[in-house]
Amino acid sequence: MTEKLLLNDRYLLDEFISKGGMARVYKGRDQMLERIVAIKVLREDYSKDPAFRERFRQEAKAAANLSHSNIVTIFDFGFDEDRLFIVMEYVPGEDLYSLIKKNGHYSLEDGIPLIVQACKGLGYAHRAGLVHCDIKPHNFMVTPDGRVKITDFGIARALASINPKEERDVVWGSPQYFAPEMAAGNAPTLASDVYSMGVIMYYLFAGRLPFEGKNSSELSKMHQNEIPLAPNELNPSITQKLNDIILKVLSKEPAARYRTADQLGRVLINMGQEMAIQLEDSQEFPAESSHNTGSNEVDWMAVGLGLLAVLTVGGLLPFSMWVYLVFNPPIR
Repeated sequence: MTEKLLLNDRYLLDEFISKGGMARVYKGRDQMLERIVAIKVLREDYSKDPAFRERFRQEAKAAANLSHSNIVTIFDFGFDEDRLFIVMEYVPGEDLYSLIKKNGHYSLEDGIPLIVQACKGLGYAHRAGLVHCDIKPHNFMVTPDGRVKITDFGIARALASINPKEERDVVWGSPQYFAPEMAAGNAPTLASDVYSMGVIMYYLFAGRLPFEGKNSSELSKMHQNEIPLAPNELNPSITQKLNDIILKVLSKEPAARYRTADQLGRVLINMGQEMAIQLEDSQEFPAESSHNTGSNEVDWMAVGLGLLAVLTVGGLLPFSMWVYLVFNPPIR
């Protein structure tokens, strides 16, 4: 089929950007709002399935509600010329996979701020109840000024509605990055996204993936059964603390990992501060209860509320005694 230059009489396909297993991406123009956008046009065989179109619509609506500086904003989605398409914020720059291939492994000073930003965006989505399902460096756009933007929220979840064979080979994206539970055929969870973040961290700092196999079946078995080589054996500049964090995130059991991207982000923020790495403000990560984080930090909000309660009770007791004595004077 020859690509239509104008979708829904509104979105002009201006410049081809890239092609993946499930879609082609274009730089385009929203003629109504007169702004540059990115337009992802899905494969025709996906678009013809009515059940998939409905699932795609539901997931695109959910993803469109995400508004965060580290997530690519979804503006619109539709169906035209027998093709589903999704209209997104256009992000100048390159994806993280291309940058690693071009530049090799990253230093801690350059890499930690990127991962912290990704944790902020992913953590925000997790708090909204959305699992990405396809976290990989290809889906992390990095702008020229170093801003990370996660893309493709909702698309992988929509693709989960197609047949199981497609799901294993295409839906979960690259088998190099999926969690052991996903490799075993189970539904992805927040902890699955965290595992995928661990694979990205390994690749970012060690310069190679923790598991490399000939096909998806071999990789699946590796993710489920094999222990990766310690990343600091591949790159001695990786500190022992970062090495331990990466291996914890790559735990086979979801419960042994950091439970959410927020939790991983806080750990990296603390490590970065110890190493004096310049990071963005960490207040975006919400606090967790102490039994979850194991942190020594003082919960000043709880302390303040406790003091307020003490002062309130301390102030009410004398007042109540005075009222009692006024209306019930002592008998002389």
